[in-house]
Amino acid sequence: MFEIGSKIVYPMHGAGIITNIEDREILGETRRYYCVSLPCGRMTASVPVDKAEGLGIRDVIDSSEIGDVLAVLEQPPEPMQSNWNRRYRDNIERLQTGDIRIVASVVRDLAKTDKVKPLSTGEKKLLGTAKQIVASELVYAGGFTMEEAEMLVESHI
Repeated sequence: MFEIGSKIVYPMHGAGIITNIEDREILGETRRYYCVSLPCGRMTASVPVDKAEGLGIRDVIDSSEIGDVLAVLEQPPEPMQSNWNRRYRDNIERLQTGDIRIVASVVRDLAKTDKVKPLSTGEKKLLGTAKQIVASELVYAGGFTMEEAEMLVESHI
């Protein structure tokens, strides 16, 4: 169980801080929720405490792991499906893992593919989302501002 002030990652949304833990009654049932402030998109998410593990909520990586993430961005891209629809679904599945190294590989693969052949509109949006997810975790892992983290990601692709 996490505490107020815990830095966590919410797959598909990015990293954030638990600002409150509160009980809420919905449809006659009372449940505990983590209130998570997410800097990406300046939003707040409510996550049921009893579903957090199943949703893939995890601690932010340690600062010692930042180099590993940046190394993933620098590697050559993995071969991807030629069919954009299948490639899109594969990348969504990779993002849903919540593993920052896998999300970084999505950034790398899409960014490097875009340099060779323009991505579809959906893939461009997916690339932007993946970059935001990686950058948001770097903010909390390394003490960067969002702008610094975004520049760090871009400079290592």
